[in-house]
Amino acid sequence: MKLKVWFLETRPQFLLLSVALAFLGTCMAWYDGAFHLGHAILAFIGLLLCHISVNVLNDYYDYKSGIDLKTRRTPFSGGSGFLPAASLKPEHVLWFGLACFLLAVPIGIYFVLVSGWLLLPLLLMAAICILLYTPLLTKLGWPEWSPGIGLGMLPVLGTYFVQTGEYTIPAVVASIASGILVHNLLLLKEFPDAEADKTAGRKTLPITMGLRGASLVYSTLTGIVYLWIIAWVAAGLMPIFCLIALLTLPFAVRAIRGALRYQDESKLMPAMANNVLAILLTLLLLGIGYILARIF
Repeated sequence: MKLKVWFLETRPQFLLLSVALAFLGTCMAWYDGAFHLGHAILAFIGLLLCHISVNVLNDYYDYKSGIDLKTRRTPFSGGSGFLPAASLKPEHVLWFGLACFLLAVPIGIYFVLVSGWLLLPLLLMAAICILLYTPLLTKLGWPEWSPGIGLGMLPVLGTYFVQTGEYTIPAVVASIASGILVHNLLLLKEFPDAEADKTAGRKTLPITMGLRGASLVYSTLTGIVYLWIIAWVAAGLMPIFCLIALLTLPFAVRAIRGALRYQDESKLMPAMANNVLAILLTLLLLGIGYILARIF
């Protein structure tokens, strides 16, 4: 039973994002003729450890700040609930989160040695996003850039780099789309927690801009993602098959409609579900687009 609790503490339902990110980065590398199965798997393991670390450390800091005692948990927000229920001890959760991060460090060092030192700045930025996001960055205003970069752009670029040994403009272009998507993933999840987050001194966009302003930012950035894909396909920096990612537009439209009606929880919860589907499926379809472009 305890093992199951620890597994659920990682919030495995959110770890699907790491699968989609690693998949996209690997598909891009394969499209450029540099697929390396061993490096792809090892990079995914490292990314998964980092993602677990972020989730667990966030749970710990939310409990210590009292936020988890004030929020109402939903399938998409509010933490795991194990610390408020005393199912786990806070110090154990803290060490678990730090241990996952430390297990990822040797993987990063290995890739710096075999793939190139240009990976090092990326890894250092990722470490900052992992360790400082909840205790510091959420209190500085507009913290959503951190997951957007740390859990959106960097995993795609990193997975690509460890297989190709270089960064390319097309890879950066694709990673920016991923970064905006993950930025919005966190942004919409913050809506139900805005009041509780405010009591702990956080300055997320729903707090600093208000829910109305944050919903407009979310809607605008969601639209920009699709325009970004279309524009760079037209410019030749993304393969034309990447346009299949536009198939997720119905999910995105539903998410936007719900976000703009944030006062109505019966609309906001489905919007959060559609947001998750739009993000995961867009990343997966972009990866499939690169596969199809290589085949055809």
